[in-house]
Amino acid sequence: MIPTDLRTLARVLRDDIAPHSATQSTMVVERPHASLRRYGTPEQLAAAREAGAVPVLLVPPLAVDARCYDLAPGVSPANSVVEFLLSTGTVPYVVDFGPVGRAERGLGFEDYFGSFIPRAIADVVSDYDAAATLDLMGWSLGGTLSFLTAGNDPSLPIRSVIAVTTPLNYQAIPPYPLVRKLLGPTGGRPATCAMAALGGIPAPLVRAAYRASAWQRELKKPKYIVENLHDEDALARMQVIDRFQRSMPGYPGRVSQQMLTNLILRDEIAGGVLDFDGLVVDLHSIAVPIALFGSHWDAICSFEGARHGVDLFTGSPHVEFHTVESSHLGALTGPDAESVTWPAIAGFRAELDRAEHDRGENYN
Repeated sequence: MIPTDLRTLARVLRDDIAPHSATQSTMVVERPHASLRRYGTPEQLAAAREAGAVPVLLVPPLAVDARCYDLAPGVSPANSVVEFLLSTGTVPYVVDFGPVGRAERGLGFEDYFGSFIPRAIADVVSDYDAAATLDLMGWSLGGTLSFLTAGNDPSLPIRSVIAVTTPLNYQAIPPYPLVRKLLGPTGGRPATCAMAALGGIPAPLVRAAYRASAWQRELKKPKYIVENLHDEDALARMQVIDRFQRSMPGYPGRVSQQMLTNLILRDEIAGGVLDFDGLVVDLHSIAVPIALFGSHWDAICSFEGARHGVDLFTGSPHVEFHTVESSHLGALTGPDAESVTWPAIAGFRAELDRAEHDRGENYN
């Protein structure tokens, strides 16, 4: 191993390959569980307003840091969804649910789709344009929260919903059919009691589970580092993913119990009607265009689990599905997302813009 290789290896061990960068942003509203951040420069905001560009509200998954949408901007291959959206003339916002600990153990799904996200939507409209609509975009369970929000309150100013690798049929996603078979007879009580005692699913368990879903990557990492000592782009991408994994918070207690009972054991989302202790959300009522993305290579959300939405959202005037052959995170950010996901999102939103323009022309 030559000295330059040793220096590169030392930089890998110091986590010093990928820059610790973030896109310029402004905190619009700061709240414990619904802070809102707007990305972009004042010039980009002014240009988007002038052009009448519809903003995007990014909804992070539970147990994932809101920075998942802005992983190392400026790094090649592209890693920032925020950077991509800004390049299209769109102003992205992100709702940040904040850290999760025992104090959040009472939070349920209904707090997110019935309070936190609607409040963030109102904040976006107030900050951007009093007459604006917006596109909701969510990755993984962020898509679930987006659909629940749209289904719970049709009056919200949501133009469309974009969901990347969002599970919509848990019986099509291993190992959940086995979990249902084992825990179904008891209603999941052993697991829900444990979650209640722990106050949710702690962050270390969430991080370990995510790494376990990509165990081959973890086993091959030392070999990968050695083979790529002369490829800093590859090492930077590796560090971006590692930092993302280390930043994962936990799941609130009540949400974790609802995930097990409503999503896995009852698989209510596959049928389109979810009952959260009497608060019923009908996903068939969503009446806005929807874009879905799935992958055959995703170890967390199967292709069939994501594609189920094509048949699920019967109230939508338009549902389109795109295949992105990548990992769960790779479908959102990285080279596969840059070449497939992002252009498809841009095309979907451009069609909505054209339809709105045509309606305006006909009206005039």
